[in-house]
Amino acid sequence: MQGFGILGGGLVSIIVSSAFNRYYDAPSYKVDPIGSTAPQADYVWRLILMFGAIPAALTYYWRMKMPETARYTALIEKNAKRAASDMSKVLQIEIEHEQEKVDRFATLSKNSFGLFSKEFLRQHGLHLLGTSSTWFLLDIAFYSQNLFQKDIFSAIGWIPNANTMNAIEEVFKIGRAQTLIALCGTVPGYWFTVALIDVMGRFAIQAMGFFFMTVFMLGLAVPYTHWTKQENRIGFVIMYGLTFFFANFGPNATTFVVPAEIFPARLRSTCHGISAAAGKAGAIVGAFGFLYAAQSTDKSKVSHGYPPGIGVRNTLFVLAAVNFVGLLMTIFTIPESKGKSLEELTRENESNGEAVEEKINPYA
Repeated sequence: MQGFGILGGGLVSIIVSSAFNRYYDAPSYKVDPIGSTAPQADYVWRLILMFGAIPAALTYYWRMKMPETARYTALIEKNAKRAASDMSKVLQIEIEHEQEKVDRFATLSKNSFGLFSKEFLRQHGLHLLGTSSTWFLLDIAFYSQNLFQKDIFSAIGWIPNANTMNAIEEVFKIGRAQTLIALCGTVPGYWFTVALIDVMGRFAIQAMGFFFMTVFMLGLAVPYTHWTKQENRIGFVIMYGLTFFFANFGPNATTFVVPAEIFPARLRSTCHGISAAAGKAGAIVGAFGFLYAAQSTDKSKVSHGYPPGIGVRNTLFVLAAVNFVGLLMTIFTIPESKGKSLEELTRENESNGEAVEEKINPYA
């Protein structure tokens, strides 16, 4: 659904900026630098941001109405009756609770180590490093691409030079270009993952995504001068769209899925949260670092208020390297979870290396 969220954000940007530009006309920046930003323009980004709070608020409300997962209720809270009741409501079938199996599992299972234990480090330390590092690296590439899209579009002439537009018009043109990329690359990539994740597997999709992101980034960076020519701009946009396609038919989907599957129930949300936090740290690096890095090396072409950077071409090289490191981390740290139950993946049905005889799969 993140793909539809990105698409929805672009559509809201287009609608809001189009409405404001119609009613609050302003001269271009080169005609009147101060007057090009109408006082009402300050409401544009606020309204766009506020629209994003609506689905978030609805999600929060509905999540509070949902029952906790039966695995958590049975295995962590040791309440088989409530777990069975919750699953009966969800599946709309009658499920009998078996408290004695839950109690027996708790007694027999030795798989009760904590997050900061040597046993967790031995069994899942490499996995946590893998899920955190790949999410971190993915978000550096993904969010930096989103943020300096406007610099790329300007550099290849796909949108007009900023000084030929007023502030609200620039929001409209950038939003339109980003929405087209989302429609043609981002959203289809997610749904290819939905269709094929249980066919190809999580590991294969993530590794493939990082690999092709690396390839297409290099394909943009190496012949960068070729792409900036008028007759080659459509080719550049197609190549750039493919990097988003393989980000989403790749690690931007699997980095969220894998940590939800490979850790024990009592630590699953914690490890997923650590991995997600690493991703947000990567987003910060991408948002701020590459916003500065993408600035031209020529001082006369640098955006107002920014120091000279390394340029778009060199930024693409850096992003290609980031994606390649993500590929290596995937290969060496991420297990394949396709076709395996959560208990099998986390060895939660084991006692001293032996499988617990009676598994609590009625609540799976």
